[in-house]
Amino acid sequence: MSNKTIAMIPARLGSKRIPKKNLRMLNGKPLICYAIEAAIEANCFDEIYINSECEIFNEIAESYKIKFYRRPDELSTDSSTNDDFVLDFIYKNNLIDYEGSNIIQILPTSPFLASSEIKEFVNQFNTSQYTTLVSVAENKIECLFEDQPINFDRLKHTPPSQLLKPILSYACALMGWQVKNYAENMKLFNCAYHGGNWRDSKTYIGTHILKGLSCIDIDNESDFQLAEAIMRSGYKTKQFSPEYYASESIERIEDDVPSILVKDGVPNNDLHDCNKGVVNINDIFDSKKEFRSWSKRVINTDSNSATLIQQQPGEGNRRHYHADWNEWWYIVDGQWEWEVDGNTKNVSKGDIVLIEKNKKHKITAIGDKPATRLAVSREDVAHIYANED
Repeated sequence: MSNKTIAMIPARLGSKRIPKKNLRMLNGKPLICYAIEAAIEANCFDEIYINSECEIFNEIAESYKIKFYRRPDELSTDSSTNDDFVLDFIYKNNLIDYEGSNIIQILPTSPFLASSEIKEFVNQFNTSQYTTLVSVAENKIECLFEDQPINFDRLKHTPPSQLLKPILSYACALMGWQVKNYAENMKLFNCAYHGGNWRDSKTYIGTHILKGLSCIDIDNESDFQLAEAIMRSGYKTKQFSPEYYASESIERIEDDVPSILVKDGVPNNDLHDCNKGVVNINDIFDSKKEFRSWSKRVINTDSNSATLIQQQPGEGNRRHYHADWNEWWYIVDGQWEWEVDGNTKNVSKGDIVLIEKNKKHKITAIGDKPATRLAVSREDVAHIYANED
């Protein structure tokens, strides 16, 4: 049989720390519904299941036109494990018969997980050799385990946080398993959640980094209260531009890329659907035909970011500089006027421009047609503006 990609949302009713947690209303909607809606909107699954011992979740599944699997009561106690109920789900639904099938577990306790993040996770899993894929949060901070340093040396100067080796902690919101590998690990080790023996030549365990609100997991009452406050704040519709105190208001700092682009006259920005492995620049241009000025981030890693920006003649960015970061640009199309520390030069298609840190620069599209540049920097680099600019 052909392979399948199955979404499974586990929803045990008998949670102790927050009674009936998955049915509790969060901003007017049952907690589990956020995971269901994100999975449906991701549009990357052959089937979506709720896996629970309680029939009330069948009502919710039917209302969303997804499937329900009633797990045995003995796999819904406090002592039952993720390993066991996933294996039960695999065999009771005959998934072992589908060659190359994958299960993506989506926790209903992660209500801020976006459909785009689910889609990116599934795409990474389905296009890789991974037999297990784990969602993680990246922590660039000094960490201890049993009072011993993990990523720093107590006898050396502590480096800037961005240079620390990051610690990856389970985000748990998303887990992916290759069905046959999962069943094999359960047979060999009586556990499979973490991926089994990664030294085995047939086992490949990968990680997928989640950021920000997606890492919030509702585990206790304080978590729920925090989630409720965030939901009620209208976090999905409000955009907050960062503001900073500056001595005598001489300079101001901005580091929120979406608001920077909007202020620079680029209202249509796609900054999240990136890191595709291979992208075709002509496909990107075709998808942006309806917009006059736009940006499309194509790469965003811990070391650099690459964003295509198209603007009309006369448009550009505001004069600014970066105190601790060199950036460079590739001119994809059109012509630009580049002002660097008061010196002006014109560049055109095929040119590469380096802007060294601490050099004030201002960019303006010139000529008679739209101009496009590829900005290579990092997403969290501070942009420093003089108040007159």
